[in-house]
Amino acid sequence: MLIRNDLRNIAIVAHVDHGKTTLVDAMLWQSGVFRENETVAERVMDRLDLEREKGITIMAKNVAVSYRGVKFNLVDTPGHADFGGEVERALSMVDGVVLLVDASEGPLPQTRFVLLKALALNLPLIAVINKIDRPDRRVAQVLDELYSLLIDLGASEEQLEFPVIYTNAKAGIALNHPDENQENGSLAPLFQAIIDHIPGPRCDPQGDLQFLSANLDYSEYVGRIAIGKIISGQLRTGQKVALYKNGENAGVYVLRQIYAYRGMEQTAAEVVEAGDIAAAAGVDAVFIGDTLTSPDNPRPLPPLSVEGPTMSMTFSVNDSPLAGKEGKFLTSRQIRDRLEKEILYNVSLRLSPGPTPDSVLVAARGELQLAVLVETMRREGFELCLSRPQVIMRREQGEELEPWELAVLDVPEESQGVVMEKLSGRRGRLSRMFNHGSGRVRLEMEIPTRGLIGYRSQFLTDTRGAGLMTALMLGYRPYAGPVQGRINGSLVADRLGMCNAYAIFHLQPRGRIFVEPGQPAYPGLIVGENSRSEDMLVNISKEKKLTNVRASGSDEALRLSPPRRFSLEQALEYIKDDEMVEVTPKSIRLRKKK
Repeated sequence: MLIRNDLRNIAIVAHVDHGKTTLVDAMLWQSGVFRENETVAERVMDRLDLEREKGITIMAKNVAVSYRGVKFNLVDTPGHADFGGEVERALSMVDGVVLLVDASEGPLPQTRFVLLKALALNLPLIAVINKIDRPDRRVAQVLDELYSLLIDLGASEEQLEFPVIYTNAKAGIALNHPDENQENGSLAPLFQAIIDHIPGPRCDPQGDLQFLSANLDYSEYVGRIAIGKIISGQLRTGQKVALYKNGENAGVYVLRQIYAYRGMEQTAAEVVEAGDIAAAAGVDAVFIGDTLTSPDNPRPLPPLSVEGPTMSMTFSVNDSPLAGKEGKFLTSRQIRDRLEKEILYNVSLRLSPGPTPDSVLVAARGELQLAVLVETMRREGFELCLSRPQVIMRREQGEELEPWELAVLDVPEESQGVVMEKLSGRRGRLSRMFNHGSGRVRLEMEIPTRGLIGYRSQFLTDTRGAGLMTALMLGYRPYAGPVQGRINGSLVADRLGMCNAYAIFHLQPRGRIFVEPGQPAYPGLIVGENSRSEDMLVNISKEKKLTNVRASGSDEALRLSPPRRFSLEQALEYIKDDEMVEVTPKSIRLRKKK
């Protein structure tokens, strides 16, 4: 095995919103990928519409930049725990990790997750403390917290010897010391630290081909494209390769096209050498974790393994009276075909038959991952009915086990008591508490995943929108007992018609209303939240009886409170077990199961 010194394969990892994509943007600019007068969108790596709207990275992406004759293959990874499968795939392609930590917030749950995976693979680390321009920065304390976290995770003495770079990614500045002058700064210290401390890939250029597929792409022209790292040999256009799945031969194929990474683009290449990250088209049966190898001397690599899903949700046909009015894809076959296409690209999703013939049970890492999938489908024209998310239970040695999470909550001091009270009622256990002296408190609570379903909206209410909550999977533990869900019942429409302002006005004292005048209604549609615990059937279409009698004050304009509107994630969190979310390209409705 040789080490290629002209190449570095690096993953940029961090907790959500700590600045990974912004840092990659700056590296692209300073390495000359973009022209000086070129118009480029902010967070150019977030190419999906949902990524730009939510401000998070959902899919891991590859780019390549050059610095002083060295090619850097950079993988920008998601920061949200629900997309951990993307992070695990990215780490299989790289030889080192650049870990970003916010200079004020410090290490958070996803920091722990990616560090655990990087340490298990024995990947060298460069710590980057970002956002040093924040007025509330705590650089020294954050660095101490990072060391403490590494020690907690069992890092060796060699793994604790890592360089620390201080950055303001938005301004494109990297420093070796946080108090250095930032004027006329650049990312040169970071580029140099990567060259000095992350080794080039170990590879065998003269050996037989070994290529591990870690990601998939698709082109209308060449079909499915496998993306991964060449461990041995080389990829060539027109080359014959053997496909191995789980160690078994799955056929011999001819590579139609080979791609290397230059800047943000995949560029066609005749040959890509060992050690590089490349893409290969022509093997239509390839999947994530498969090996492309030499047919004459096959040497399959161990398949990728990622942590399994912890939550499931039923996708079924929209069978409401309004079905088919807003969407293009309505049948169970169309829904199933779309979901089967999705699992080709997303290793952390699982499909199984649903409780009815026209439904599919989809298992995933968390509510956000499921919500992103549904939002993508509704924008493509699908109509769906969704059940309440349920955790996936296990039974081992006669004991029922359920997934637990570490919830990290950053809350104002005045909200601390009510948050702890609510989570304790959901079987949460306080494990650590920090007070940084800035009027905010950080709570770490171990809690069953069931206890977090439906809590986020309540959390934002309790903290008046000023709280931050993230969670990390801890594993399976014994069943903790029943968890109290939503207390309030629903106001349910009892007939077909249009929502009427007169009816809404007289229902407002009964609870919170979800609809507005002119919206269609049908039996079973949830039009509001009852102030009591039981459900109530209501006539949301009721009109005022007209007479010839008029009285002063009785015919004034009706004053309606603004209706509560749900995002997709909020709707999935809100519903009870006997309720569903009806999703179309134009609407999100709550309804009772039939």
